[in-house]
Amino acid sequence: MRAPLSWLREYVDLPAGETGRDVAAKLIAAGLEVETVERLGTGITGPLVVGQVLAIEELTGFKKPIRYCQVDVGDANGTGEPQNIVCGATNFAVGDKVVVILPGGVLPGDFRIGARKTYGRLSEGMICSASELGMSDDHDGIIVLPPEHEVGTDAIELLELVDEVLDIAVTPDRGYCLSMRGVAREAATAYGLPLRDPALLDVPVPNEHGHPVEIEDRRGCDRFTARTVTGVRPDARSPIWLQRRLQKAGMRPISLAVDITNYVMLELGQPLHAYDRSRVNGAIGVRRARPGEKLTTLDGTKRELHPEDLVITDDSGPIGLAGVMGGADTEIADAREATGTSEIVIEAAHFDPVSIARTARRHKLSSEASRRFERGVDPQATSAAAQRTVDLLVLLAGGTAEAGVTEIVSPSGPHTIRMRADHPDRVAGVAYGRETVARRLQDVGCDVYGTDELTVTVPSWRPDLTDPNDLAEEVMRLEGYEALPSTLPRLPSGRGLTERQRLRRRVGRALAGAGYVEAPNYPFVGDAAFDRLGLEPDDPRRRTVRLVNPLSDEEPALRTTLLPGLLAALRRNDGRGSHDLALFETGLVFRPTGCETAAVRLPVDRRPTDEELAALTAALPAQPRRAAVVLAGAREQAGWWGKGRPATWADAVEAARTVAREAGVELALEADRHAPWHPGRCAALYAGVDGERTLVGHAGELHPRVIKAMQLPARTCAMEIDLDLLEHASSGAPQAPHVSTFPVATQDVALVVDASVPAAEVESALREGAGELLESLRLFDVFTGEQLGEGKKSLAYALRFRAPDRTLTAEEATAAREAAVAAAVGRTGAVLRGA
Repeated sequence: MRAPLSWLREYVDLPAGETGRDVAAKLIAAGLEVETVERLGTGITGPLVVGQVLAIEELTGFKKPIRYCQVDVGDANGTGEPQNIVCGATNFAVGDKVVVILPGGVLPGDFRIGARKTYGRLSEGMICSASELGMSDDHDGIIVLPPEHEVGTDAIELLELVDEVLDIAVTPDRGYCLSMRGVAREAATAYGLPLRDPALLDVPVPNEHGHPVEIEDRRGCDRFTARTVTGVRPDARSPIWLQRRLQKAGMRPISLAVDITNYVMLELGQPLHAYDRSRVNGAIGVRRARPGEKLTTLDGTKRELHPEDLVITDDSGPIGLAGVMGGADTEIADAREATGTSEIVIEAAHFDPVSIARTARRHKLSSEASRRFERGVDPQATSAAAQRTVDLLVLLAGGTAEAGVTEIVSPSGPHTIRMRADHPDRVAGVAYGRETVARRLQDVGCDVYGTDELTVTVPSWRPDLTDPNDLAEEVMRLEGYEALPSTLPRLPSGRGLTERQRLRRRVGRALAGAGYVEAPNYPFVGDAAFDRLGLEPDDPRRRTVRLVNPLSDEEPALRTTLLPGLLAALRRNDGRGSHDLALFETGLVFRPTGCETAAVRLPVDRRPTDEELAALTAALPAQPRRAAVVLAGAREQAGWWGKGRPATWADAVEAARTVAREAGVELALEADRHAPWHPGRCAALYAGVDGERTLVGHAGELHPRVIKAMQLPARTCAMEIDLDLLEHASSGAPQAPHVSTFPVATQDVALVVDASVPAAEVESALREGAGELLESLRLFDVFTGEQLGEGKKSLAYALRFRAPDRTLTAEEATAAREAAVAAAVGRTGAVLRGA
């Protein structure tokens, strides 16, 4: 909302020396967000006067029209002689009154005017356009003034060029501040001055002689006022003061009738619409749109209406989108048309905010009217707004107000709130006292009754005040937020991070230490992402929780896996030149179980009961916490130390082991076929839970079709693992290893097995056979070659043996090694290499 300071002073007697910045500081202290204070006309100096065109000579031989004009500026030039001015505009004629700046004057942008020779003639000044004076962005031509203004009049004062405009960002709960009335009320309260309310007008009593109105949907429209003005001069123009106020408020003057409705909307906050009565067929109605109905709005767009759209109708059908935009068929005729509008019907109505907001978004049609209706308009202001519009049409257009007044009002009582007098004190931690609370609520416009228990009647222009906390906020903001004490909350002792939170932090630190970079992503996903991952139609990951109001129609659901977001981040970074990538994320996924109940609305005036919280929890889907990594490019860089190596499926598996170690869990691996991984390079990750193995995730290289569909680097690898299952499988926080003082005995063993035998199975057999003396086991070499035979591979392991209470003998270490080899031979058919 742009509020000119000169207009604001009409309703509040602000101190004479107060500048726009002073007023802005007061409004900001009262809780309004004043973004800027624009100072208009600061770069203009005269002489800038009204002139009359006496003669025009058309100059030829140039690429554009050039006119040499004689302009009477009265005594402004000190001689009384006409000024000779060269001008390129063609929208004026001999006898027109124009705005002239004489030599010595300065226009905005430090544009100094002097007498100079141009186009072969001496130009003694300039005839000005609105854009050159900083009035608007209109470049169509110079300003043509009404004929009643005298030659030589100071145009700076006439056009109100010097002013200050407060640009206020109005929050959704302060819809009343989208009007000069609302801003003036806040300014009056901030300065402790009386308000001259522009809505306090004498309004005639409704009668049966007004234009007929029929409201079918009383929920969508609970109040409708119609007034009629006849005898309007079609050629009447908006006076300069009206045009300038609209321009300062950020609106473009159009025609007198439209300008008046816009002016009253800015003044009182009540949107209005003017109809050409000769184009309205029968009674004006308000109802929901019917299937198949269409409407051409004032912007020239033909719109197909939705059954939930609230529309204004006559006997021919819809003639306007209620509270959003009028229809083209009943608009006020342009004064330049052969038959202009002489009879005008004024509509001032109150519409349901939710209906207007949904209609505006559905049709992507945000207007000044819809912005106000969806934030809440004062329903009691319709009659005053209609009367104000009628008065201006009578005053400025020579019209006559018909005696008929139509007003349809749905019965409704004022909204009251019961509140303890010390409730604001308890909320703010400040002792305001009953008198201060009552006075501040009265400043807002409330009626306050009671002593210890207050009954507060909320004003009609404040629909955002619904409960005691809203009233407490009003007291706090008007008394000053800076007066609130700064106190630190008392934290409960004996708590801290949960084990789940500790595990998440340990996992993040471990992956970061392993060279991964955390890349959090939005938790939204669409079906297209599942298609690119190659998920089957019946894959459980395709069962999603869909959002009622998603940020993007392409991603309307909550994610069931972390991979789409991480892979998108990897692709984006690879496209920007970072080719060696290792990213990770820990976060929630959302897996509907089908057992969710309907959500309940929790109360705000008390603490929810355990049953209400349990019911709300039952409405939520399962939300396991997961960790995932993606890799592409080089895992180890080449340098003077030797060759680098690319990231492989083994790195993804090692990332899973890194995560599992932080939970104190040993993973078991098995080959698996699971989208989106390559069927021959995918490992299923198992952890022991209650003596049974549980699948906790997958790791490996992505399928080539997935890599192509998602435009990822070749051989991209990924891992995803369930942290909650790992936590359940762990025996608690990881324990520090026992450091033995006895020496270690190292034994190496190389086993030849079939190529189809997983290394994990051989490792498991060796661990089982080695017994308690085995401290660690590491695969350090994999070899294939002709000397082993076709379909064979050699796996070389380093076994470390150590006893906690003695130094092992060579015979004990050898016996443990042989037992490990025997177990591997028996389970996997391995052959000791070199035997």
